[in-house]
Amino acid sequence: MKILVFDMYGVIIEESKGNFTPYVYSRFPNTDKAWYRSVYENASKGIIDSDRFFRTLGFDDPDAVKRDYIENHLTLDPAFTPFADEFGAKFDFALLSNDVLAWSEYIREFYGIGKYFREAVISANTGCRKPDSTIFEIALERLGVSANDCLFIDNSVANLRVAAEVGMDTVLFNRDGEKYDGKTVNSFAELTEMLKEGKNE
Repeated sequence: MKILVFDMYGVIIEESKGNFTPYVYSRFPNTDKAWYRSVYENASKGIIDSDRFFRTLGFDDPDAVKRDYIENHLTLDPAFTPFADEFGAKFDFALLSNDVLAWSEYIREFYGIGKYFREAVISANTGCRKPDSTIFEIALERLGVSANDCLFIDNSVANLRVAAEVGMDTVLFNRDGEKYDGKTVNSFAELTEMLKEGKNE
């Protein structure tokens, strides 16, 4: 039986890149892009925590900003919960996401989806980000399974290619019109059809 391993942004959350960059620039339009990217990567690798990240950018109330950003600027795909209710009894679910740890935890809490995941492997608690193969190896170790037990669903072709090199089966969740020579779905309805028809085998 396969474990379904999901990316968060662009799969479960509709916004494929998240909305945090425009969120920051709407408030701090003169932020240096290279500096911002460096600070964000430090947060997403767990080098600095969420509160320090927000304060470094200039926000005064980190907790309020976290809640505002996640509750008002991200969108849970409404088809995910019915999908998870249907397939959660048939497959184990895992999350493999590049994210700030506190954000990932709050997204799962706010939307009530944490219960679906056997394991959540977040870049901020591994020190590395997709598409680094190390994070895939960490996920396999934490799950205690081999790569060929896993079906990895992501909206990034770069991430899928590394997952395939590690030995995972892969599916592109195609929010962004990327070209991929492997299996592709455009929605949870299409993923449902793929799983029911055994096309993931």
